[in-house]
Amino acid sequence: MAEKAAVSRDVFDRVILPFFAPAQFIPVKGKGSRVWDQQGTEYVDFAGGIAVTALGHCHPALVKALHEQGETLWHVSNVFTNEPALRLAQKLIDATFADRVFFANSGAEANEAAFKLARYYASHRHSPYKSKIIAFHNGFHGRTLFTVSVGGQPKYSDGFGPKPADIIHVPFNDLEAVKAVIDDHTCAIVVEPVQGEGGVTPATQEFLQGLRDLCDQHQALLVFDEVQTGMGRSGKLFSYMHYGVTPDILTTAKALGGGFPVSAMLATEDVAAVMEPGKHGTTYGGNPLACAVAEAALDIINTPEVLAGISERREKFIQGLDAINQKHGVFKAFRGQGLLIGAELSDAYQNRAGDFHKAAAEFGLMILVAGPNVIRLAPSLVIEFADISEGMNRFEKAIGKVLGA
Repeated sequence: MAEKAAVSRDVFDRVILPFFAPAQFIPVKGKGSRVWDQQGTEYVDFAGGIAVTALGHCHPALVKALHEQGETLWHVSNVFTNEPALRLAQKLIDATFADRVFFANSGAEANEAAFKLARYYASHRHSPYKSKIIAFHNGFHGRTLFTVSVGGQPKYSDGFGPKPADIIHVPFNDLEAVKAVIDDHTCAIVVEPVQGEGGVTPATQEFLQGLRDLCDQHQALLVFDEVQTGMGRSGKLFSYMHYGVTPDILTTAKALGGGFPVSAMLATEDVAAVMEPGKHGTTYGGNPLACAVAEAALDIINTPEVLAGISERREKFIQGLDAINQKHGVFKAFRGQGLLIGAELSDAYQNRAGDFHKAAAEFGLMILVAGPNVIRLAPSLVIEFADISEGMNRFEKAIGKVLGA
C-alpha cells in the first residue's frame, strides 16, 4: 500500500476552492467529545460538527454498524431498495407524524425535495398558479439555488443570477406579517422551529400554531426544516414535538447519521401520494451504508435515557455560561432549545463573535458562531459532564484573552 502524502494546512489554500476559511489546525482523531490535531493538541468539542456528531466522535455502536454494513453491501442505487433503508424509514415513521420517507445525502437535498414536493402537490391538487412559498428573514435551508433562495439571507443567494420566483420573505415570529402576504396562491410556509444559522432563535408557540392555522385556512402545506433541530437536538426527537404543532412535511439531516452524510424528508400519506416514479430522485440517497449508521444512531438517540439527559446537560451549559457572564459580562441573553444553545453577545462586544471563536481554539475548545453576535454551541447529546466543565474552563480563559483580562 502506497504511503500517504504528508499534508498541512497550507495545502488547503492551494487545492480547495475558497468557499471556506477553516481553522489553522487540522483535526485527525476524535473520541467522544475530545478531538486531537496533527500536533497531538487536544480540544474539547462543543461544536459537534455543526450539530452533526450527536453521539460524539467514533461512537462504538456507529462504528460497529458501519463496519458490519461495509463488509456486506455499500451501494445498489435506487433501481433497487435495501434492508437498512426500509428499517430506518419504518422507525422514523413509527416515531413521528409521518407516513412516508425519502432519503437523500444532505440537508439541502432534503429541503430541495420538500420544496419541490410542496409545489408539485399544490399544482397537482389545486392549481398550477398555487406556487408561492413564504419563508423568513434570517432563515437558512441549504446552498442549492432553490434552497438558498428560500433561505432569508441575501448574502448567501445574491450574485448567482436570477433566483427561483414566487418566494416571499417576512420577519420571523411575526404572524401579522405572514397574514399580510398569505393568499390562495400560497403553496407552503417553510420555517425552522429554531433558526440555527440565523442566531439560534426559537419560534414562539403562538407563531407556529398560527402558521399551522393559516396553512389550513389557505390549503397550504406547513414545512418544518429540522435539519439542525432534529434527532434529539432539542430535547425531544424532533422540535415540533415541543410545540404540539404538526407539519405536513419535515426535513432532517445533520445528526441523523451521527457524522455519516444522510438526510430524510418525512411527509404525510396525503402529501406523498401525489408523487410517482421519476418525478424526483437521487443516486446515493438511502444507500445501505448511510442508513445502517443512521439506524444505529436513531436507536440510541430515541431512548428516554438520552433524551432526558439533554435537558440536564443544557442546564449544566447554561450554568457554566452564566458563571462566566457573572465575571465578564460578555453575554446579554442565552437562547435556543436543548443542546442547540445561542449566547448573544452584549452590546459592548457586538460583531466580536469571530474573535471569541478564534480564541477558543487557541485554548483547546471547538465552538461555533451564528452570525457576528452569537456564540453557538451544539455538542454531543451524550457529552460527559466532566467535558462540559473542562470546556467551560477553557472558554473562560479564551474570553479573558479577548477582553485582555
